[in-house]
Amino acid sequence: LQRDAKGQYLFDLLCHHLNLLEKDYFGIRFVDPDKQRHWLEFTKSVVKQMRAQPPFTMCFRVKFYPTDPAALKEEITRYLVFLQIKRDLYHGRLLCKTSDAALLAAYILQAEIGDYDPGKHPEGYSSKFQFFPKHSEKLERKIAEIHKSELSGQTPATSELNFLRKAQTLETYGVDPHPCKDVSGNAAFLAFTPFGFVVLQGNKRVHFIKWNEVTKMKFEGKTFYLYVSQKEEKKIVLTYFAPTPEACKHLWKCGIENQAFYKLEKSSQVRTVSSSNLFFKGSRFRYSGRVAKEVMESSAKIKREPPEIHRAGLVPSRSCPSITHGPRLSSVPRTRRRAVHISIMEGLESLRDSAHSTPVRSASHGDAFAAPGRAESSERVAVIADENYSPADSVLPTPVAEHSLELLLLSRQANGAPCSIEEERESEAGTPEERGELRALCPGAAPAEQVNKFVLSVLRLLLVTVGLLFVLLLLLIVLTESDLDTAFFRDIRQTPEFEQFHYQYFCPLRRWFACKVRAVVNLLTDT
Repeated sequence: LQRDAKGQYLFDLLCHHLNLLEKDYFGIRFVDPDKQRHWLEFTKSVVKQMRAQPPFTMCFRVKFYPTDPAALKEEITRYLVFLQIKRDLYHGRLLCKTSDAALLAAYILQAEIGDYDPGKHPEGYSSKFQFFPKHSEKLERKIAEIHKSELSGQTPATSELNFLRKAQTLETYGVDPHPCKDVSGNAAFLAFTPFGFVVLQGNKRVHFIKWNEVTKMKFEGKTFYLYVSQKEEKKIVLTYFAPTPEACKHLWKCGIENQAFYKLEKSSQVRTVSSSNLFFKGSRFRYSGRVAKEVMESSAKIKREPPEIHRAGLVPSRSCPSITHGPRLSSVPRTRRRAVHISIMEGLESLRDSAHSTPVRSASHGDAFAAPGRAESSERVAVIADENYSPADSVLPTPVAEHSLELLLLSRQANGAPCSIEEERESEAGTPEERGELRALCPGAAPAEQVNKFVLSVLRLLLVTVGLLFVLLLLLIVLTESDLDTAFFRDIRQTPEFEQFHYQYFCPLRRWFACKVRAVVNLLTDT
């Protein structure tokens, strides 16, 4: 990449490589050394957005989930969305009841290995695939039963389409969880979906707010505020606390982008949003892409031969690209093992086989909004699964790998020694010392960033002050020196206070200033 290359250049290059036209629902995600997630901003330089040293590790992801993935224009787009939702299922983001889970896994099995063949698929063959964070023998038997009896004859494309149709009916479809705490200190996951804002606690969806009910989002430090206006003209403010100010800002930016994408009719309606009521304070952000309605209209105009889809080799571990079997890398720190492993095995491999999408569907997710602190809220929440919502990948998603470790892993992969599933699980439970390992690489980064933010705030304040003084000076000159005789100016000039100011202060100051100017001109003339 050239140093001044924008994010849009990299994204367009990638979509061209994938032969992808419906690209507006995708994005490029990366994680900084402090393990904070970011979406690559297309209007800014790629290099300037990275706090790490090259080479940079990024991952291709669905950024805006289509409202109806089954209605996408091209098969390659549906395949890419299928890969993303399959990943969500494995990482615990797409949580569902056992019956739904078995059907989804059976669709994946049919798409990857085809029809059941007793000669190729011995007893317990479904246990060789990892579909979810946790498996049980009962669930594996149910998956195999559905695959044998109900899905015979379905092509990979048909199975993927049925998978998408089922997935988009689930309560956690399209959820990209942000771990937070509510005002009572209870753990919660906030997320933005195609239909609105959701809050997940335990195995329940405790809040669902449609996009047209969200009036404002802002953040201050670690605190995130969501302003809601309901039909009864009842206004509610939901408050949540993110782990860090950076995580809170990322949550706010994701909310601004999702609301603009799903709510607005056209991109010309997008406005710059400030995180504070004072325009010289806080962060300012503007969504720079097209909105959902424009994407659908553009997709409807696509007329080309369907591009060929190169699906990955169908091996037992392929149901989740991050699951492989092999010796452990005991010489590599656990927190870094997973970083390199996902970026190579999942980020890059899925990237090669992926594609994109477009949305539309009648919003049937009209759940009632449960106000915080209400006694009846427990009766109105939606149970989403048999287990608690606890996405394993919400804290350390799409990590950044160090170059030396990446080369080490690549060489081991080439020699047939991939990472094991235990290593990925271990990395989730890394010690605080390990989690702080990357922060130690750049000890002065956080204080320097805080100083920079303070300096920027002071500069904004000074600029605003100077601007206000300049406007007041122009108004004063117009009042005292111009011949404008409007009613507004006439009323001001006739007040006793203005007459006193004009004759006692302004006129002497003007004479003094004129005298000084003449003296300077005479001095310059004499020299």
